Amino acid sequence: MTDAPAPWDQDFLPPAPPWQGASQALLRDGSDPWASAFEADPEHDFSPNYVDTRAWFDRLEAASPWIRIEVFGTSPEGRPIYAVIASKDGDKFHPGKPVLLAQAGIHPGEIDGKDAGMMLLRDICFYGKEGLLDGVNLILAPILSVDGHERASRYSRPNQRGPRIQGWRNTATNQNLNRDYMKLDQPEMQAARGLINKYRPDLYVDIHVTDGLDYQYDLTFGYNGEAASWSRSPAIATWLDGVFKPAMYASLEAEGHIPGELVFGLDDDNPKKGLSDGGLGERYSNGWGAAAHVPTILIENHSLKPHAQRVLATYVFLETALKLMATEGAALRGAITADKALRPAEIPANFVQAKAPARTRSFKGIRYDTYESAASGRREIRWLGEADPELWSLPHFLSEPTLTLARPKAYWVPGYRADLIARLALHGAAMEPVAAPKTVRVEMLRLAKPEIATQAAEGHVAITVKEVTPERRDWTFMPGSVRVSTDQPLGDLIVLLLEPQSSESFFAWGMIPEVLTRVEYIEAYAIAPLADQMLARDGALKAEFEAKLASDAKFAASPGARLAWFYKRTPFYDDRYLLYPIGREV
Repeated sequence: MTDAPAPWDQDFLPPAPPWQGASQALLRDGSDPWASAFEADPEHDFSPNYVDTRAWFDRLEAASPWIRIEVFGTSPEGRPIYAVIASKDGDKFHPGKPVLLAQAGIHPGEIDGKDAGMMLLRDICFYGKEGLLDGVNLILAPILSVDGHERASRYSRPNQRGPRIQGWRNTATNQNLNRDYMKLDQPEMQAARGLINKYRPDLYVDIHVTDGLDYQYDLTFGYNGEAASWSRSPAIATWLDGVFKPAMYASLEAEGHIPGELVFGLDDDNPKKGLSDGGLGERYSNGWGAAAHVPTILIENHSLKPHAQRVLATYVFLETALKLMATEGAALRGAITADKALRPAEIPANFVQAKAPARTRSFKGIRYDTYESAASGRREIRWLGEADPELWSLPHFLSEPTLTLARPKAYWVPGYRADLIARLALHGAAMEPVAAPKTVRVEMLRLAKPEIATQAAEGHVAITVKEVTPERRDWTFMPGSVRVSTDQPLGDLIVLLLEPQSSESFFAWGMIPEVLTRVEYIEAYAIAPLADQMLARDGALKAEFEAKLASDAKFAASPGARLAWFYKRTPFYDDRYLLYPIGREV
C-alpha cells in the first residue's frame, strides 16, 4: 500500500491578513461583456493564457479607435511579442504628450500588470476614463516573456499566492530577462529595447512580484536614487522623490492599499536584522534606467498577498501614474534633459552593500514566531498573518561602489567584433564607422590575472579582472570598426559596457575570451641559451631576476617558471596576450 499523493494546494503558505480596499469597486461583474478573465473568475485568482489574452486585446482593438496592437518582436519559440497602445493621437504620438510604458511578465509568473492593464484599458475605452488619454499616451507590454508565460502550471512559484496557473520565471532558452538589460542577449530584451528606443517613454514601469519576508505592504516600488541615495540620474530621482512618490503613496492609501519602499530583507531567518536596497546593478531595469536616463520604476507586489489585492494595487498605480504625468510631465521631461546633459569625469561602478547602515527606518512588519522543524532539524520562521501593531525600527543598508572608472573621450571597437557593435547599436549608442583603415593613438589595457568563473550564469561564464595597466599604442582599425564617443546621453552606459573591470561589461559577461589565449611558445632548448645571453648583457635585468629568485622560493625552484619569466621579456612573446582589444581615446 502506498501513501496518497500530497495535495499541492499551497496550504503550506502563511495566512494572508484580511483585506477590504476601496479599489475593489474597480472590479466588473463577470457577466459584463468586457470583464477580464481575472474578473470573471469567482475567486479573482485566474490569469488568462497567451492566446486568450491576445484574443481579448484583439477584440478591444476592434471595438475602440484608441487602441492598437503593435508586434515588436518574436520569441525563441516563435510567438509574437506585442504591445497594446492606448492613444488619441492616432498612429503617431503628439510630441508634447508624455509617454508611459508599463511592462508586465518579464518574469511571467509575476503577471499582475497584465491583469491590471486589461482592466484599466477596458475602463479607458468604455467606462468613463477616456480622459486619462487627453494628456498622456500609454503603452502596455502585457507579456514580455511570452514563452515562459506559456510554460504554465500550478507549480511555478511556490512562494506566491495566486494566480492559480502561473508562467515560468525563465524563457524558453532558460534565461532570466531581468538580468539582460546590459548584455542584450535575448530576442525578448532586444525587442523591448527597440520598443523603448522607438517611443522614448518618459516613465518606464517594470512590474514584478517579490519573494522573501512577509510584511504588511502589498505594493512596494523603488528607483535608483530613492530617498536621497546616489543615482546616475539625480534630477530624475529628485522628481520621483518629491513629486511622484508622495502622490502615489496618497493615492494607493486612499484606495485601501499599503505602499512601501522597495527593500529586501538581509536575513530570512532573522527578519529584524535589517533591510537592503537590493543593489544598483545595471543588469536590472532600475539600474539600467538610471544609467540610460530613462525614469524607471521597479514594482514588487508582495507575493503573499492575494492575487486580486495585488492586481488592484497595480491598477491604482498605473492610473495614478497617468494622471501625474499629464499634470507634471513637463517637469519630468526637464529632469530627463538635465540628466542626459551630465558628463561625469568619473563613473562609480560595481556596487555592493555598504558595511554600515545609512539610516534606521520604520517598517510595517507581520508577527511571527519560530518552531522546530523535523525536516530541517532547526527552528524555522512561521509567519502568523497578523499585522504587528508596533512599527519595527530596522537598519537600512544602501549600496556603495567598489570601483571608479575614468571617462575617456571615446572607445574604438575593432570591426571584427561586429557582435559587440551590434549590441551597442541595440542600446541606441551613437557611433562613427570607420570606412578605411585608420591608425589612431589609443590607450590599450593590459589585463592582470583575469579570473574565470567556475560555473555558468545566464548563459555565460563570467570573467573578472581587478587590475589593468594602460599602454599607449598606435593602432590601426580596419573598415567596420567604430569610434564610440562618451560625449552622448548614453555615455555612462557605454563606459560600463566597455571597461573590462566593470561588472556589467561585455568582458565581465565572458564575451571577449579570446584575449585569454596565448599564441606561440618557445622550447627550453631555445629560451635557455637566449636567457643566459640576456643575463650576461643586461645588468638591470640580472638584478631584477636575482631579486625575484630571492623573494619567491616557488619561482626559484621551477625551471619552467624561470624560463617563462625571460620569454615574456623577449619580442617573441605574444604581444596581444591579455591585451584588451578595445582602444580608449583619452
